[in-house]
Amino acid sequence: MTDRAVEDLLRALAPQVLGVLVRRHGQFYACEDAVQEALLAAATQWPGQGVPDHPRSWLVTVATRRLTDEWRSERARRDREVAVAVREPAYAAVAPPADEETPSGDDTLKLLFLCCHPALTASAQVALTLRAVGGLSTAEIARAYLVPEATMSQRIRRAKQRIEAAGARFAMPSAADRDTRLRAVLHVLYLVFNEGYTASSGAELHRAELTGEAIRLARELRRLLPDDGEVAGLLALMLLTDAHRAARTGPGGELVPLAEQDRTRWDRAEIAEGVALVTEALTWSAPGPYQVQAAIAAVHAEAATAADTDWRQIVALYRVLARLAPNPMVTLNQAAAVAMVDGPRAGLALLAPLDADERTANHHRLAAVRAHLLELAGDRDEARAAYLAAARATTSLPERHYLEVRAARLATDR
Repeated sequence: MTDRAVEDLLRALAPQVLGVLVRRHGQFYACEDAVQEALLAAATQWPGQGVPDHPRSWLVTVATRRLTDEWRSERARRDREVAVAVREPAYAAVAPPADEETPSGDDTLKLLFLCCHPALTASAQVALTLRAVGGLSTAEIARAYLVPEATMSQRIRRAKQRIEAAGARFAMPSAADRDTRLRAVLHVLYLVFNEGYTASSGAELHRAELTGEAIRLARELRRLLPDDGEVAGLLALMLLTDAHRAARTGPGGELVPLAEQDRTRWDRAEIAEGVALVTEALTWSAPGPYQVQAAIAAVHAEAATAADTDWRQIVALYRVLARLAPNPMVTLNQAAAVAMVDGPRAGLALLAPLDADERTANHHRLAAVRAHLLELAGDRDEARAAYLAAARATTSLPERHYLEVRAARLATDR
């Protein structure tokens, strides 16, 4: 089995193994550490020695031994040589114990709810979800978010401490809390995807490891909750958005805006799957914010050229979205769509109230959209100033370069 195949298998097994340990022993903090040790041992051994006949049971056994060692000794967790212990022949082909719990999708769902507990900040929810449910190592998560491993380790450790301090249980939330908690899970996956699709900082526009993991977890959530329209909507939105990825950058890694992208490079398989998902969900589910955003993405995806885009339909969908989930970013995107139907001045009028909203007043996207609409309106000097303001505000190097190029063109094309 290739290293990549082993990695994929371990990520799929990680929440199952953690679920077994937490149900048996409680103590999420200690169990999560033990599972990470077992995953590390497997990642080291399996590519060379082969995957055992019962990989899930192998991981459960190794993680349980790790817990036993922890409870028997005060030695440091991270310094233990687990890899040495698992070389014993007894670990090579562990058969499932007769009383071992059957793998349950509920375990993954319970873990998602636990990792997205309301006691945690959004950044802590994201980090803990990627580690406990996604099976990523602390080092992998730190690299994806461009922070030191020690910083990410501390964030995850504090998140687990907060969960224990809050008395959170490894169980499904009550019926009264389920919808609210599920929306938190969806939001966390949405945040992971967005950070991967347009990295908020650094030299790269994309972080494919994050978009890929968000889509994988969204697929798993869809498998577990096939009757939830918003789960289907989020997966559809991710697929329809990710379909543009290959066309979003030029040969030198520069950002290519939607209107200028080579649509022959779009991933038609992802588009077909995303369109089918959102179309089917909207036939039986009350529309929610993710479904409406997916519907907007589908309208863009189905246009053969930028000129063929049905902007009137997009404007109508943004009106629905603004009623379902009013927030300044929706208004920002709505203004850009309105400008394509009613002219740039109409779009600029929608942007005006956002200057007084602290969530967007200093955000580079507000300045960037305003610059674009001013350029369309023929206000070249104001547009150039807005492009430069947006460039100064963003921490993404590809976005900054794109905005500076747009400003420079306005200064020379006279």
